[in-house]
Amino acid sequence: MQKLKVAEIFYSLQGEGKWAGVPSVFLRTFGCNFECRGFGLPRGESTTVPEEIAEQVDQFKIYEELPLASTGCDSYASWHPKFKHLSPVLETGAVRERMEDIIPNNTWTQDNYQDVHLVITGGEPLLGWQRAYPELIDSCMDNGLQNITFETNGTQALSEDFKSWLKDTWYEERGYQAMTFSVSAKLPVSGEKWEEAILPDVVVEYEKYGYCYLKFVVATEQDVKDVDRAVELYREAGFKGPVYLMPVGGLPEDYHLNTAQVAELAMEKGYRYSPRLQVDIWRNAWGT
Repeated sequence: MQKLKVAEIFYSLQGEGKWAGVPSVFLRTFGCNFECRGFGLPRGESTTVPEEIAEQVDQFKIYEELPLASTGCDSYASWHPKFKHLSPVLETGAVRERMEDIIPNNTWTQDNYQDVHLVITGGEPLLGWQRAYPELIDSCMDNGLQNITFETNGTQALSEDFKSWLKDTWYEERGYQAMTFSVSAKLPVSGEKWEEAILPDVVVEYEKYGYCYLKFVVATEQDVKDVDRAVELYREAGFKGPVYLMPVGGLPEDYHLNTAQVAELAMEKGYRYSPRLQVDIWRNAWGT
């Protein structure tokens, strides 16, 4: 069996983007090519919260014990090497078992014809783990899995083997619209470099294999100007999907400072607005 390094598996509501509010199992893989240390800080500043928490790393045995981060990446433990011991390496069979143990009736499709979605997130879930997904997903399809979302930063190309599986297996059984690529492209507000984060050709390729949209975290009007610049590049490359704006903030007191502003900017620009239900409902706790 193929293996995955798994940071978290939990059952919650999808909090963001097109499928906000849909009951979903989240499979969070370990590892990312970005650190996003700029969120929640003035431009040019970089958070040291992961290192501060790492100084006490011996105190933490499970994710739910970790402190929440109000600046930088809110899922820091899914990429920072000091926390990799919290992410076991599991065979795909064990991953499936853990996921299906936590959904109603242990099946993806319910008696009321509603289905539980699978959200594969990170970290960056397309970084190194693509070889394991066909085996994992095939087994879940046998138990009624209907819809999948990959939450990606839009920098990792799909492998040829994964594209072949999508075309020959997933689309034959489930169809194009049942595979979603939620692309959270990183603007300068994240602290990442533009030329490494905005890769339109990669995202246009995703759109060939599933429904795809862009989702940008913004805090200021300057961030929205960056969105306009990025969207122009994606459109020039041939991207046709919708664009969402989402407020920055890992905790409710930070998040609510700019929700109305971001909503108004989205309306002004004709973009869509994405909530962050995991912040509204559960204060962005681990496992939500």
